[in-house]
Amino acid sequence: MPPVAGRPGRPRRRSEALLGDKGYDSDLNRHELHKRRILPVISRRGAPNIEGLGKLRYVVEQTFALLHQFKRLAVRWERRTELHDAFISLACSLICWRRFKKTRT
Repeated sequence: MPPVAGRPGRPRRRSEALLGDKGYDSDLNRHELHKRRILPVISRRGAPNIEGLGKLRYVVEQTFALLHQFKRLAVRWERRTELHDAFISLACSLICWRRFKKTRT
């Protein structure tokens, strides 16, 4: 994981918390996160949803939706990881360029 920027001093290499939905609610997942000193922010099954978690997760879901507009990325056809990473970089560049172009007009 790349260093997390923001605070002075040695850069962090570990996230402080992990956001997840009820599909990731298991004692094994929570135990592994606690072992790594990462705070799990995961709704329990059968309990009401955590307030505001959807707003934070929406950014991730929106990113996946934007990338899946490029049909080649919705299903991975390339066997080589480098090619898939190159197509993801190209798709991200196109998404940013389109948004930039839209704000300039």
